[in-house]
Amino acid sequence: MKTLTQIVIALLVLAALLALSSLVIFRLPVFGGTAGGARLVRMQQSSQFHGDRFENTPPYVSDFSMMRELEAYLGDEHREPAFNIPVISMSADNLGTSVAPGLRAWWLGHASVLLEIDGVRVLTDPMFSQRASPFQFIGPARLHDTPLALELWKNIDAVVISHDHFDHLDMDSIRHLARGGTQFYVGLGIGAHLEKWGVNPVQIHEMDWWEEAEIKGVKIHCTPARHYSGRTSMNNSTLWASWMLKGPNHSAYFSGDTGYAGHFKAIRERLGAPDLALIKIGAYGDTWLDIHMNPEAAIKAGQDLGAHTMLPIHWATFNLAYHDWVEPIMRTLAAANAKNIQVITPRVGEKFDLDLPFVNQPWYRSTSTAR
Repeated sequence: MKTLTQIVIALLVLAALLALSSLVIFRLPVFGGTAGGARLVRMQQSSQFHGDRFENTPPYVSDFSMMRELEAYLGDEHREPAFNIPVISMSADNLGTSVAPGLRAWWLGHASVLLEIDGVRVLTDPMFSQRASPFQFIGPARLHDTPLALELWKNIDAVVISHDHFDHLDMDSIRHLARGGTQFYVGLGIGAHLEKWGVNPVQIHEMDWWEEAEIKGVKIHCTPARHYSGRTSMNNSTLWASWMLKGPNHSAYFSGDTGYAGHFKAIRERLGAPDLALIKIGAYGDTWLDIHMNPEAAIKAGQDLGAHTMLPIHWATFNLAYHDWVEPIMRTLAAANAKNIQVITPRVGEKFDLDLPFVNQPWYRSTSTAR
């Protein structure tokens, strides 16, 4: 029979081995880089940086309860569809032509959207990998194909990144787009990840809230959000953001991940109402609402922004929460109808053109049982 001393020694050895393996694993490129030098100094000058980390205003107060999370996890919701989510295949040939005037959008799944705005091609949070995970052999897998394979993406002028979680900042997607000369607009600190992945520093534009940049006549505004960050832990080591794109004739807003707060009204007051708002509606829970708003809050956010049209994002691609997979869109449409908000529900890969009529198809409805 082992003595107490032997057990303690064994536990200490095990803890040491786990700590050592963690150090080795977290040095893998997929976990990104660590800010230092001039980058860190600039981060520390941000009004959102307190002590050694970024904070929401006011700070996020967790309502986490292990029991409530366990009860939600053990629920009987249908978290994946029982049918193949329809995907409209996109042609790479269209990316070889110049961008026509106007405003168009293609929802690519999750928070990834291709925008064409006043002659500029922009991707939001491009995530084309199979799993929302640091490793492609484990973790939440896609519920549908991508409309265009990663290796076929080209001629993307700009990418805006909301934050550095694995379902929003995908190393393989970033590396591929960087080779084509894409410019990356990111929150403070995220540039360290991109540099770790070999992106040329001249292609990286790190921004604080309310800062702006410009590409081909389209202004890119870094705007507030209410979330958190970290590739190896929830350490808030980089700045999360939403984004407003304003061309000479059109504008679009991208919420990224966020809880509901006063920043939506503040954005409208400072930058005006967008023609199109890409707003997250999925992956929420009762204890997450301060950093992951639910559908009703998403509609309220659209109202605060004064958006002409709302395109719901962040649903139907990865199983990341405890609700029914289709619940976000059903609740969103119900709330939008009550508030007379125009919501479009394109299929993955389907084009929306602001200047053309768009007819919603209820592709998400099915009488099949979930698997």
